Amino acid sequence: MRSATSAKHVATMLLLCVAVASFQTPSSSAAERPNILFAIADDWGWPHAGAYGDPVVKTPAFDRLAREGLLFHHAYVSSPSCTPSRGAILTGQWHWRLGPAANLWSVFPDRLPTYPELLAEAGYAVGCTGKAWGPGRTATRNRAIAGTRYKNFQTFLQKRSPNQPFCFWLGTGDPHRPYRPGSGKASGMDLEKIKLPACFPDHPEVRGDVADYYFEVQRFDQLVGSAMKLLEELEELDNTLILMTGDHGMPFPRCKSNLYDTGTRVPLAVRWPQGIPTARVVEDFVSLTDLAPTYLELAEVKVPDEMTGLSLARLLQQKPQTAATPLRPSILFGKERHVVAQEAPDKGGYPCRAIRTRDFLLIRNFQPDRWPAGTPFYQQATIRGAWLADCDNGPTKTIMVTQRKLDAQYQRLYDLSFAKRPAIELYDLQKDPHQLVNVAGRAQYTKVQTRLTGQLMEQLERSGDPRAKGGGQDFDQHPYLGGAPKIPAALK
Repeated sequence: MRSATSAKHVATMLLLCVAVASFQTPSSSAAERPNILFAIADDWGWPHAGAYGDPVVKTPAFDRLAREGLLFHHAYVSSPSCTPSRGAILTGQWHWRLGPAANLWSVFPDRLPTYPELLAEAGYAVGCTGKAWGPGRTATRNRAIAGTRYKNFQTFLQKRSPNQPFCFWLGTGDPHRPYRPGSGKASGMDLEKIKLPACFPDHPEVRGDVADYYFEVQRFDQLVGSAMKLLEELEELDNTLILMTGDHGMPFPRCKSNLYDTGTRVPLAVRWPQGIPTARVVEDFVSLTDLAPTYLELAEVKVPDEMTGLSLARLLQQKPQTAATPLRPSILFGKERHVVAQEAPDKGGYPCRAIRTRDFLLIRNFQPDRWPAGTPFYQQATIRGAWLADCDNGPTKTIMVTQRKLDAQYQRLYDLSFAKRPAIELYDLQKDPHQLVNVAGRAQYTKVQTRLTGQLMEQLERSGDPRAKGGGQDFDQHPYLGGAPKIPAALK
């Protein structure tokens, strides 16, 4: 009896050891999963970083990420507007699939899962600071779709359980307007060295305005640099995937809230020594909707079927000499309502979609009768005082408006930013990299225009975009929770 009992005891202990070992395996694996630090600026556009050759703005943190990891030359947002861009990042879906969250100052539906919530369920410590999703509110008021809010990154790390992998959203309000006038010049920037976008007039006040924007870009870079230093002190830097980007282009005319590169193309650099074999430059078209499935795959979490983004995991871990098919041959993006900025009683936005290839940018404007940046006649605006309200107020905007009647060049640039646009825009990027000359309708571009229009609409329909199915009116009907920008006193 004693011998049999002893044998049973041994057998039981062996089974228990196997059970414990199998129970501990996921925990051990989880401990090896990468930490994720996502640093996102508010209104920071491409190519305003030292790593891209900008001669004025100083971005040592971004440049280090690029130098020791991957520098992306063709990263694009889903929408050049804060709320939908950030919603697309969090859900890994095109913003036109998000219902009311396709608009600025909107409601985030409960039906949409986010990658921070999924990572939290998988054992990650998840948190955020600064600007996360928004502006707007969640349908369930206490829902933390970007993670629990912390005072700062250091506090989050102090409260995290030992050896627990983390995912942190490091947000900021920089370089969103307003700026402190003269801050860029006072910091020592040489305004004459600034490379102005081709759609801006070359005016001293415009150069000063861009310098003030650069000043806040640098402040964001310092924030990221401090976070990296903290991780270095904790000896967790090398197993932390650090990704640094912006939510769309700079808050200037024909940039933010527009589908040109000045509105949709953003800086992107990624550093992760334990996962990226060699530093390199990436020319593939990537969308910030790709980040959510990337994070989930690297964390060994199932990617939900509804995510339309493509995981970048293989691209990150690819060796330079490896021949690989480009991630995608083209990229999509679009816009629904930014601000309620049209003339009464119209509560709609300026709905548009685009497809960009290496050689062309084609834009489909669904309501060309509306003002692309909002009405210039604020007395007639649906929201009292909304004046060209899809473009943030600032010196550059004011200069372009006040000087246009005095100079034909200013008038041309004003029209590019604020005048009504045709239903189709087509830009030949080999001849016109700044996307200033619309060649839609020209005989020599007929085949290209037809082909790209067909590709755009086919891909939009396949993605479930209501605009491609003859609908989309609901986007205009969703509540707008924001106000209207004030009119500069000089223009009243």
